[in-house]
Amino acid sequence: MSSLIDGRLARAPVPAEPTLSLSGRPIDARLPLALLEAVKAIDTPEAELDAELVHELRNKRLGLSETVYQQIRRYSEAVRSRHRVGFDEVLALARLIGRRPDADLAFREAGRRWARSYVGTVSGLQRSAARSLPSLLGRPIALRLLRQMSRRYMGGVLVRQGSTLLLDVESPVSADAAPRAVGCGLYEAAFREALLLLADADGAIEHVMCRTRGDRHCQWRAEWRRR
Repeated sequence: MSSLIDGRLARAPVPAEPTLSLSGRPIDARLPLALLEAVKAIDTPEAELDAELVHELRNKRLGLSETVYQQIRRYSEAVRSRHRVGFDEVLALARLIGRRPDADLAFREAGRRWARSYVGTVSGLQRSAARSLPSLLGRPIALRLLRQMSRRYMGGVLVRQGSTLLLDVESPVSADAAPRAVGCGLYEAAFREALLLLADADGAIEHVMCRTRGDRHCQWRAEWRRR
């Protein structure tokens, strides 16, 4: 990761806001993999380009650099072997991405990819039951799967309060990655995508508590009524 942070491609203005004291246990490799895959997708041009221009873009766009390709392979292997990645390494990656002018887009795209990666580990039978069974039967299945994602992948706790879900994360790895809590969009987008895929719910999500505002935790509240 040091080559990403110290290399020429990573040199960009650092946000003026002070960083938080964030710490945590090693993180499932799906998260840093989603971050880099999102950056790669955003930086990849839609049209076919000649070889000379492709080479020039690789020197200018982080997502097309050889270092990012190598890290994507590394994290993909870590996912396959179930190896976790140090919190500080993922923190540094999030702060690097937070320097981009399109950081909000990158974090939200990464959040959706992160959630889809988790949902891909759930059996088709469980996904189908959570979405298609009557609420009395399907909702407990969806809630169990969402709690598992919150605990194992987000380092958080999910609590149900009637038709509302509260996701509480003590140290979101991207909390201070960019000004105006832009990094928290990573978790919000993942939460929204997981609700859609597992509970067929597409309600509004409110960021009710935030570490960048001085709160002890970050917390998101969502309605999870079916569409």
